[in-house]
Amino acid sequence: MQVAILGMGRMGFNMARRLCDFGHKVVCWNRTPKDEEVKKIGGLFVADIADIAKHIEKRRIFIIMLPAGQLVDFAIDKVMASAEAGDIIIDGGNSNYKDSVAHAEKVRERGFSFMDCGTSGGIWGYKKGYCLMVGGEKSDFDHCTPIFRDLAPIGGYLHTGAAGSGHYVKMIHNGIEYGMLAAYGEGFELMKNSSFGLDLHKISGLWNHGSVIHSWLLELLETALSKNPGLDGIKGFVEDSGEGRWTVLDAIEKSVPAPVITLSLLSRFVSRQDESFSAKIIAALRNEFGGHSIKKD
Repeated sequence: MQVAILGMGRMGFNMARRLCDFGHKVVCWNRTPKDEEVKKIGGLFVADIADIAKHIEKRRIFIIMLPAGQLVDFAIDKVMASAEAGDIIIDGGNSNYKDSVAHAEKVRERGFSFMDCGTSGGIWGYKKGYCLMVGGEKSDFDHCTPIFRDLAPIGGYLHTGAAGSGHYVKMIHNGIEYGMLAAYGEGFELMKNSSFGLDLHKISGLWNHGSVIHSWLLELLETALSKNPGLDGIKGFVEDSGEGRWTVLDAIEKSVPAPVITLSLLSRFVSRQDESFSAKIIAALRNEFGGHSIKKD
């Protein structure tokens, strides 16, 4: 098939590379030039979104792999200005599912089709394939199936329902990921602080053979510990992509208890503090009501 990918970041570039490997014609656009890099993987780079339509046949497929927000809005508007009614716009980034519902409505009013594709796989997606959660019209999904099939491993793509559902499922996926990462982190810190001198690398390897907590995340931890057993030089500063926050907000809106995901998000906030003012308040109050000692800077 023929497809355009807008955004040549880690995910977008490797998706283009994988599709080229499978024999698809891939036209790429990026805000900064990537001519040589795209040429090396067998794709065609264009400097202007308006030029994409000249290079791929109708019914055109545009996959947007840009950061959520204004850039996605910009790309959608640019595509609609140069493409034709009936063409398909797919947001494969990490947009909020509510934005995707709005994008679908906006695009349909202009005669285009829209799908939101929650994409998981990170830097390993090129080799292993991407897990794709796709919302939109089933007929549009069926039309694009050869693209999804070659991007994903066997069994790794699914039509999740109406527009917005793909990014919603991906949002919950990432919320669960937050909780899993936090649990691994806490467990391994407990073992690191035990009196047994445990080999954390060997234990992670052990648990990857027959354990009920075996996972790809644990395999990645085993790899990380094999290279750096003490994780020396790594600062415990953890960012969040936004989807964990959206998951927590969704739980609040629906009055669904999600304490593990919520606490895993809050623990990321704690990781970014050089000094906790909250902890200072507690120390000061304990001193005031109980005369407990205070540690000075």
